[in-house]
Amino acid sequence: MIILLLIVLQISSFDCKICLKFLFFENLLLERKAQIKKNIEDAKKEIEDLKDDEVGDEVDHATVSTDRMIEQAISTQQQKELAEIDFTLSKISSGGYGICEMCEEEISFQRLKVKPHAKYCIVCREIIEKQNNK
Repeated sequence: MIILLLIVLQISSFDCKICLKFLFFENLLLERKAQIKKNIEDAKKEIEDLKDDEVGDEVDHATVSTDRMIEQAISTQQQKELAEIDFTLSKISSGGYGICEMCEEEISFQRLKVKPHAKYCIVCREIIEKQNNK
């Protein structure tokens, strides 16, 4: 009876650690999502402001055009990250968070701290990068 109670307590403690880990990463992802949304809105506003600016000469026109391209590139990259975050949040809800999509092993806590929306463990990420560089 005591052994069974200890096993139940260990499982509960383990589950509690997993829940805390998920809450930690969910909070990180939600904060990053809010920051990205703010960045995208700020970029849209800056692009609109650039459209309203009077362009005096060719240099001004080139500068405004370059600024628009940079803002759009940043916004596109952040839209991609936002989609990755939304996908990861859905994995947290469904219970598949922290599992490598290639080898199906657990992604290390340290890797997830660096990139909470990581899809791959370090080993698989390196394999994919090598394949993409060929």
